[in-house]
Amino acid sequence: MIGEGPAGPRTAAAPSATAEPLARVGAGWTGALSLANLAVFLGFFTPIQILLPLQLERLDAAHKADLLSWVTGVGAFVAMLVNPLAGAVSDRTTSRFGRRRPWMLLGALLGAGGLLFTAGRHSLLGIIVGWALAQAGLNIMLAGVTTPVVDQVPVGQRAVVSGWTGISQSLGLVVGAGLVTVLGGGILAGYAGTAAAVLALGLPFVLLCSDPVLPPAARAPFSLRRLAAGYWVSPSRYPDFGWAFLTRLLINLGNAIGTLYLLYYLTDAVHYPSPDSGVLVLTAVYTLAALLTAIPAGAISDRTGRRRALVVVSCVVMAAAALLLALFHTWPVTIAAAFVLGAGYGIYLAVDQALVTQVLPVAADHAKDLGIINIANSGPQVLAPALAAPVVAHLGGYGGLYALTAVVTLLAAPLVHRIRGVA
Repeated sequence: MIGEGPAGPRTAAAPSATAEPLARVGAGWTGALSLANLAVFLGFFTPIQILLPLQLERLDAAHKADLLSWVTGVGAFVAMLVNPLAGAVSDRTTSRFGRRRPWMLLGALLGAGGLLFTAGRHSLLGIIVGWALAQAGLNIMLAGVTTPVVDQVPVGQRAVVSGWTGISQSLGLVVGAGLVTVLGGGILAGYAGTAAAVLALGLPFVLLCSDPVLPPAARAPFSLRRLAAGYWVSPSRYPDFGWAFLTRLLINLGNAIGTLYLLYYLTDAVHYPSPDSGVLVLTAVYTLAALLTAIPAGAISDRTGRRRALVVVSCVVMAAAALLLALFHTWPVTIAAAFVLGAGYGIYLAVDQALVTQVLPVAADHAKDLGIINIANSGPQVLAPALAAPVVAHLGGYGGLYALTAVVTLLAAPLVHRIRGVA
């Protein structure tokens, strides 16, 4: 098993399933988890950024933005339902292979199957059904991928580990764009390559890494009523959890508004001659900037124990990038904005995930509660189309769209200071 503590290789029995982890994880464990994160976000972002827009443009070029809003909105709604449910089931799994790995494997298989199904659809309904299946599978996988950090990583190492896994989220953009380009830019080949990558990148953690086993006697009660009730975590009883959720919701809403129409922004506002290649360049620049900030920000946060101030810094930096896109529709400014946005998002990815792990209410429900937090990632995919489409059409076009992105992102900055249990 990959993973080392002070006494040597970590085994599947250490730490225990619900105990606070104390032994530091090794580079191999972190690398395998980062690859699994890359698998999930490659599956998410490659269709959203490239494949679905191209597929829907071929279906109905005149209404491509509205169709994309419908497809991504339904997919995000499925994600909001599935992620907490998958997390709750994962929390109660007593398999000898651990709680998380079986669901990561099942989710990868279902997600890859959904991507392949979507590739062959030539109607709006078929694409919606395929993308919903893909979202269901990928969110089952996501429930397993996000929880090992709180299961097995001590608090003093979480921001650095979250930095590496967060970089994988950013890499999902550039690797996906590169994959589609290498495969010739075709829709069918792009979906097939993405599905294969989801499986290949998820397997190292599933096959090689430890996953603490939950004894049957420690399993929480299981019922449909309890599962349904688990979708609600009282903000009055757990205020830090509530503020962390709202902060993440706003930041991700700003990010979703800004990225949803990126391909169309390059086509219609910047008038870049090759929008597909432009997305690849921008995501590479964005990822490079995130690489430069995520790990240093995580190290600073772990060393000082401070999380909130760095989240505020990330909000300000990302809002500045959005304002550049709002004011200047040129290719050089777009590249600069991508770098600034990546720098801010790199800080955010490392620090926010570590912050969230410190405000989870109950140890026995970590995956379920992280699934609820992940609604703050998927929920904006439902809200963003409803907000973005009328802005582009009637309230300032792409300038208005990115001004809205800046405002929404900045709104998160004061809210993070309402979290009292984390410095």
